Amino acid sequence: MIDYIKGVITQVTPTFVVVETSGTGYFINISLTTFSKLENKTDVKILVHEVIREDAHLLYGFADPQEREIFRHLISVTGVGASTARMMLSSLNPSEIEHAIIGSDVNILKSIKGIGLKTAQRIIVDLREKLGKQAGGGEIFAPADNTNREEALSALVMLGFAKSAVTKVLDKIVREEKNLTVEDMIKRALKNL
Repeated sequence: MIDYIKGVITQVTPTFVVVETSGTGYFINISLTTFSKLENKTDVKILVHEVIREDAHLLYGFADPQEREIFRHLISVTGVGASTARMMLSSLNPSEIEHAIIGSDVNILKSIKGIGLKTAQRIIVDLREKLGKQAGGGEIFAPADNTNREEALSALVMLGFAKSAVTKVLDKIVREEKNLTVEDMIKRALKNL
């Protein structure tokens, strides 16, 4: 397994880079995030993830360990391949993806080309706990008490309010004060809807 390739860039585009080392040029698929960090560089060390299939041997390159780690988490989700994960990392930076997953923000993930509602939900369900534990040093990091927020959201939607409007209001309330009961969240939300 190749961990990284260190060498001279002979060609770089927004989707791939060719790195020459010891007389061999390696074609490495990259995201826009990595491309922006490689522009105007000649000597590089690119972290690599190998994808070996029956019909191809592909290399995916990353400018930093966080991006490679998020990539590896994403491809562990059923239905998310290396190309989709690269598209996600080209649309959002690794921190934005991590925050969207931990915060259960389906809409941010759905805004990425090729990611539908079911895939976004699956990514969140599969990765929220893993990424939350890493971010919180053993504790699951999630915006306030997610159970209370979800109950308040459900109640307000049943009262006839639009889910998107309720979500925005509840997110704002949760950011301002973390330990609210369901009733307090609903009361505050009603004042803002």
